[in-house]
Amino acid sequence: MSPTARSPEDTLVHSYLYLRRAIGIIGTALPAVLIIGKLIVEGGGLQDSISAYFYTDMRGVFVGSMCAVGAFLLSYRGYDVIDDVAGNLAGIAAIGVGLFPTAPENPSSTAALIGVLHLVFASIFFLTIAFFAIFLFRRSSEMGPTERKLQRNRLYLTCGVVIIGCLLAIAAVHQFFNAATAAVHPELWLESIAVMAFGIAWLTKGEAILGDVFPTPAAAVTEA
Repeated sequence: MSPTARSPEDTLVHSYLYLRRAIGIIGTALPAVLIIGKLIVEGGGLQDSISAYFYTDMRGVFVGSMCAVGAFLLSYRGYDVIDDVAGNLAGIAAIGVGLFPTAPENPSSTAALIGVLHLVFASIFFLTIAFFAIFLFRRSSEMGPTERKLQRNRLYLTCGVVIIGCLLAIAAVHQFFNAATAAVHPELWLESIAVMAFGIAWLTKGEAILGDVFPTPAAAVTEA
């Protein structure tokens, strides 16, 4: 085997890492791409939420990104069956978020029903990715955690807590402060923070952030 050739095991490792990084890149970039892209392409002000960009010229970017994340998550295989089920659930939810848009202003009965489905899919997606970050990503292989793994665990936990905190803040805004805060678009910023936290967690999982200096193939694949 030549010095630059990879064994099948090494190829599998790199495939898993690149898959995780792809998910992370989409997550971290999506809010900025939607916000800046809409200002450049269409002009006008900010939308009330990330999902509301479905009704702008950035619709294709939003739907395409969510479907891509969903496809990646459906193809993701983790430490055990719990990872697989969570990945499938999050993947279906991500695709649902993209294909079932949030309700527009003054929706018809059909649009309102689709909006409810969007909310259900969005809730499942965010709760599942928080579950990934807080619980699944922080497990370790039988070889035990490295120092970098311990650092990643702290970052995973932070990302998961941020996601949950943003969801609770969005609920509080809708319940108590919706009219008073509408001008500053709090849901848009809170969703953006949550989506970016999701992206950072997956970039870290792909060892683009805090990667081990000399990761072994087994550790890279089986680390939860």
